Amino acid sequence: MTQRINYIQQSPELFKKFLEFSNQLKDCVLEESIRDLVSLRASQINGCGFCVDMHVKEARLHGERELRLHHVAIWRESTLFAPRERAALAWTEALTKLAEHGVSDDIYQHVRTQFSEKELSDLTFEVMAINGWNRASIAFKAVPGSADKAFGLDKANLA
Repeated sequence: MTQRINYIQQSPELFKKFLEFSNQLKDCVLEESIRDLVSLRASQINGCGFCVDMHVKEARLHGERELRLHHVAIWRESTLFAPRERAALAWTEALTKLAEHGVSDDIYQHVRTQFSEKELSDLTFEVMAINGWNRASIAFKAVPGSADKAFGLDKANLA
């Protein structure tokens, strides 16, 4: 694999601010389980191995069931997700794979049946954040599992 730059070292101030933004999302009104599912699904869509690895481990540490993690990729067919989770996953997909004409009114109306205005706003920022991290990790080829110890993910015992 070709060595790429370390964006954290090259832009420490920007990294710090983006990390602060992401960490602030932990205090938003959304359930931790929704945030875990959203981060995993966006990372799957974007093909970010580093982030898929990280978010599976985080979700397990947060108590998520293993089978549900396997079903995130097939959430439409799965019976393991509640309507609110399904709406969050639909919103994540709509924002991660923006259609030519944006997010449809149908998807928006469906998601609004499950989320308050504040929750939907916070959910949107959650999707924005994970898509940003995905793009940086993909651009600079972050190695899956390489930050486990730094983030405490080694405690997931999934090595």
